[in-house]
Amino acid sequence: MAGGWLIGVMVQAPEEKAFLRHYFAVGHEDRAKAEWTGVDHALKAGIVASSPVDGLEPVQAISQVPATMMKSLGLADGQVRALGWQYPRRWIIPHLTV
Repeated sequence: MAGGWLIGVMVQAPEEKAFLRHYFAVGHEDRAKAEWTGVDHALKAGIVASSPVDGLEPVQAISQVPATMMKSLGLADGQVRALGWQYPRRWIIPHLTV
């Protein structure tokens, strides 16, 4: 089992007035593939920003998610889990933050 990534995507959902960073746990070891997969899922939630918003990049890999952590949190290889807009502390291991 490979690891994954925690991805942040700036999204403006229909009920929101501004862009907010929404977080996605993506079970792909390749960072670029995880970022694009996060964007694909963010498009289902609303409009994805096309340029930085308040200094935040529209798409950003926040942290790696080791395979052992994926297993304990129930994220399968290739799976995507929408985590919402609140900072997902339990998915972060500080020394793996990008």
